[in-house]
Amino acid sequence: MNRREWLAGTAALTAAGCARSDKPLVFWGMGREGEVAQELLQGFTQETGLAVQVEQLPWTAAHEKLLTAFAGDATPDVAQLGNTWVAELAALNALEPLTPWIAGFDHGDYFSGIWATNEIDGQLLGLPWYVDTRLLFYRSDLLAQVGWREAPRSWAEWMRCMAALAAGPVQRPLLLPSNEFEPLLALALQQDDRLLKDGDTRGNFSSPGFRRALGFYLDLMRRGFAPLQSNQEISNLWHEFAKGTFAFYISGPWNIGEFRRRLPAAFQGQWTTAALPGPNGPGASIAGGASLAMFRRSRAKPAAWKLIEYLSRPAVQGRFYELTGSLPPREKSWALPLLAADAQARAFREQLGRARPVPPVPEWERIMQEMQLFAAHAAHDGTPVDATVTALDKSVDVMLEKRRWMRSRT
Repeated sequence: MNRREWLAGTAALTAAGCARSDKPLVFWGMGREGEVAQELLQGFTQETGLAVQVEQLPWTAAHEKLLTAFAGDATPDVAQLGNTWVAELAALNALEPLTPWIAGFDHGDYFSGIWATNEIDGQLLGLPWYVDTRLLFYRSDLLAQVGWREAPRSWAEWMRCMAALAAGPVQRPLLLPSNEFEPLLALALQQDDRLLKDGDTRGNFSSPGFRRALGFYLDLMRRGFAPLQSNQEISNLWHEFAKGTFAFYISGPWNIGEFRRRLPAAFQGQWTTAALPGPNGPGASIAGGASLAMFRRSRAKPAAWKLIEYLSRPAVQGRFYELTGSLPPREKSWALPLLAADAQARAFREQLGRARPVPPVPEWERIMQEMQLFAAHAAHDGTPVDATVTALDKSVDVMLEKRRWMRSRT
């Protein structure tokens, strides 16, 4: 060992030792995940001797809290971040690149689309902790009544299935709330065209791909297959599903547990999940969820990496799934008996293999909301697709004006 290697090793041990003797690592967790983090981390403390102070934040306040902490030089060592927040904090140079830390860490089994949500300008800035995507929840018994033994796998099949349902047991077979952006975003991600162009500095919603996705989305409502309503107008989603008010709903993994808890026991064999139909077969969907990130201002980075690595172990992720129902981002974790035996969760594993990330820009959350607002107006007012996408591109270009200005100065 040369002198440089010896000094580097001594510095790392000193940093870890300081974290152990002076003060605990600080971990910020959001929502339900933050509530159960304390239990998960008991094993970490027993294994490493490192204490962890867990601060649980509600999702509604977490984003503002992170920005305030950055401004006040009070960021934690490690935090759970929504995947769409990574780009914003990267722009602030708040996050420690994890690329140097993953040497020797077995990371080849992460779903590629989820992994990509954490890569900004060639640097890995977070490690996926749990994943979220969207697919079909459907009434298998109602589909069987009109001759469909399996869920449709393409847009054309889906339309034929809904036409059969509408002519028979379900007048409006699809619940598609006009204020939920995820279904339209998933349809858009199934296209080859990017959602932003020119280095992610301008909207690309006038592209043939997004026009096709928006046209299909609007057609679902204009044909009468989905009612024009928001989710606030639905009194009880699970009750209406059990009544047969609708046969399809595009949703995420948390609803597996909700459907099991809220639907009668005798009804449990009459619903299941399936991959989201695509233009020509099973389609892509969103790559959502949350990741674990280390902050640059952490004074205990070696210990912080140990914490991230521990929470990323397949066995720990299996326990995390037991406690929260949050799906793991690693293929190895899906081999655990609890997940391998779960028929409804199995479709999510298939869907995650086709998950795609959104453009990694800080403005993306605003852009998503604008996209859905224009689509909802078009659904209610009958605005043509061409006029909608042209207006949407103009609005998004205004949002990205500062980004273009900054690019012009580099």
